[in-house]
Amino acid sequence: MESTESTHVLSSPEGPKKPASTQPNSPAPEKPTYVRFLVSNAAAGSVIGKGGSTITDFQSQSGARIQLSRNQEFFPGTTDRIIMVSGAINEILKAVELILSKLMSELHSEDGNDAEPKTKVRLIVPNSSCGGIIGKGGSTIRSFIEDSHASIKISPQDNNYYGLNDRLVTLVGTLDEQMHAIDLIVSKLAEDPQYLQSMSTPFSYSGVVFSGYQGVPYSYMVPPVATAPYNGINYRQNGAGGKVQNSKEERNNSLTIGVADGHIGLVVGRGGRSIIEISQISGARIKISDRGDFMTGTTDRKVTITGSQRAIRTAESMIMQKVAYAAERAME
Repeated sequence: MESTESTHVLSSPEGPKKPASTQPNSPAPEKPTYVRFLVSNAAAGSVIGKGGSTITDFQSQSGARIQLSRNQEFFPGTTDRIIMVSGAINEILKAVELILSKLMSELHSEDGNDAEPKTKVRLIVPNSSCGGIIGKGGSTIRSFIEDSHASIKISPQDNNYYGLNDRLVTLVGTLDEQMHAIDLIVSKLAEDPQYLQSMSTPFSYSGVVFSGYQGVPYSYMVPPVATAPYNGINYRQNGAGGKVQNSKEERNNSLTIGVADGHIGLVVGRGGRSIIEISQISGARIKISDRGDFMTGTTDRKVTITGSQRAIRTAESMIMQKVAYAAERAME
């Protein structure tokens, strides 16, 4: 609901008062802070609006500044763009609520369910600031969960990306629960002087390099979504050789991934959009086996990725993220 608060200046019969800034007990102005979170490319377009109308309106209503990473400028290991909202804490909360309310109303209109949905928001938090959210023995995060009634999970540091110093904090709940959790988390982060250092470079991931699975790539199985733990990977040898042999030419390296047949649609996307996007971003060629053509001894379809090692690893990571995201949603 929009705020109707306004500032009124009242004259005093006792005569003019000193300006508030000269009063010794006047509180210091609140230092600006920020929050970053992930949105899909489609959701980013919805937040921006036609000709930037929606984002301009949200900034005007809240008083906060709202910035988005550029198209194709994603958080490492995802195909999600980054929104940064900065300002005073109350301005940030108002802007975030406007954004999430809009995205949730669009989701609500699509599913036609009358019950208030529980959705997921992923905040980006510097690794150095996560300790403050966790607290001694997990005391702080437990109190945040109890107070907000939202599920709050902090991802482990992703060592597959060299130079990545941020982690994801996932909030699951209704809009009110999420907003209460965001209020608690942002207020806590604002107390950390180091947290403000990332404010000047909110989307700077150009130096982050995918460094996982060093050496010769090998074939492994992505487990079916119904049984997969978040970010869980089961490794499996491909036939007798076990490893996919590198070609002498860098561009002809290949990796075969097994993905549960029922979830190939996650990799392909509507009208092939996801697989095209993964191929364009990574520079790798991606081929999916025909129906019925499974990895030996499984009902998992073959996804073959061909290109340079970096292209393969980028495409591999993006595919894994899509499957892991579905796994997480299935477990919630």
